[in-house]
Amino acid sequence: MRSWFTCKVRYQKEDGQGKLSKVTEPYLLDAMTFTEAETRIYEEMEHTIRGEFIVTSITKNKIAEIINYDDADTWYMAKVSYVDVDEETGKEKKVTQQMLVAATSIKEAIERLEENLSTMLVPTKVIGIAETPLVDIFPYVGEEEEEAVEA
Repeated sequence: MRSWFTCKVRYQKEDGQGKLSKVTEPYLLDAMTFTEAETRIYEEMEHTIRGEFIVTSITKNKIAEIINYDDADTWYMAKVSYVDVDEETGKEKKVTQQMLVAATSIKEAIERLEENLSTMLVPTKVIGIAETPLVDIFPYVGEEEEEAVEA
């Protein structure tokens, strides 16, 4: 089972005036283990960052779903809750999940999230939503997915 990891990468970045400054930016990627996450982030950053960089931290996230739209590059983290019923005992249990949604504003993120949640069979409630500092997300692309992308 794959998990989402936030990897913070420190490197020197050039601003608009040509001045270099050290920045630490978070990236999200999926992997099976911390070791795989570290390997993948180094591979991804080699293509993105010129010069030296270092991975300063890797943390595991509990993200249930990522709702991606190509027209936005800002990511919003939403907390969504719903009531789940245990089939054996009949007891109700409140379930809270985190979801990421790409949008250009909080209003648009809520609209896109609600549109996506409208297909669920159980009623859901958006508890909270906030902009994240994520720079980019690198989903896992396996052999099967690569073939589908090429087709």
